[in-house]
Amino acid sequence: MSAFMKAVRIHEYGGPEVLRYEDAPRPLASSDQAMVRVHGSGVNPIDWKVRAGQARALLSHSLPLIVGWDFSGIIESLGESVSGFKVGDAVYGRADPSQNGSYADYVAVRASEMAQKPRNLDHVHAAGVPLAGLTAFQALFGTDARAPSIDLSKGQRILIHGAAGGVGSFAVQLARWRGARVIATTSADHASHRTRRFEQVVKDVDAVLDLVGGDVTTRSIGVLRPGGVLASTLGGLTPQQAERRGIRAVNVFTKSSPSELAALASLIEDGVLKVTVSQIFSLEEAAKAHAASEAGHTRGKIVLRVTS
Repeated sequence: MSAFMKAVRIHEYGGPEVLRYEDAPRPLASSDQAMVRVHGSGVNPIDWKVRAGQARALLSHSLPLIVGWDFSGIIESLGESVSGFKVGDAVYGRADPSQNGSYADYVAVRASEMAQKPRNLDHVHAAGVPLAGLTAFQALFGTDARAPSIDLSKGQRILIHGAAGGVGSFAVQLARWRGARVIATTSADHASHRTRRFEQVVKDVDAVLDLVGGDVTTRSIGVLRPGGVLASTLGGLTPQQAERRGIRAVNVFTKSSPSELAALASLIEDGVLKVTVSQIFSLEEAAKAHAASEAGHTRGKIVLRVTS
């Protein structure tokens, strides 16, 4: 078996043009890792932020680097300490973002970074789930007691900004599944007509999930009931700022969770969650995929097809 594979790497930070489709060393899986043959790799904003050098304060990488960390594929080999999986399993997940990623033929991942792929999805659609699905799930429900969440319950009213995007589309479906009343906003590109500013028509909601940021965050404060929750994936408010305004702030930092990936897979298999993939590119077209993601206004997910 060749010691090399095809991958998309960066050797310097910059625009989409720094993404190189090339031969790269095949990863060496440690005893606690599985070697996964990648069939699909999801494209997320963090991918191009890493490529552009915007994430260096958050993630420390050495170059060259294989970018992209959402994957779906088949296990080809298992480290001796990996349990719960077998060779040939179809899995999906989120690889360690501090290491080489999944824009490649192969990726080495720990058991804590993957789960069985939803049986009713192909690999391309499954690869669009991990980061967006986990972010929405953890923001709304947060099964890890150490990570605060909205803790959404049946009958509550929630306003979701950026509802047409990857995270937003999952969040709307999950909130409805929980029995919440959902109010959603989206960009003009996804609306059939322009409406009034949301704060003119929305009042006294129990929670806001802000996936947009900017002035949307500050404008959202006024639509919350006293004691309501403002959750943001973009920094949002500090707990002290929120307390002064009589609300609670949740800053969402997504982490890999095999139990939550399994829960998402079950909801997909039960027909509760639909996965929208708006654009599919080949691995060689990663630069085009990044340009599309960076331009924004994408409905659903962008995915790279790595292996048919």
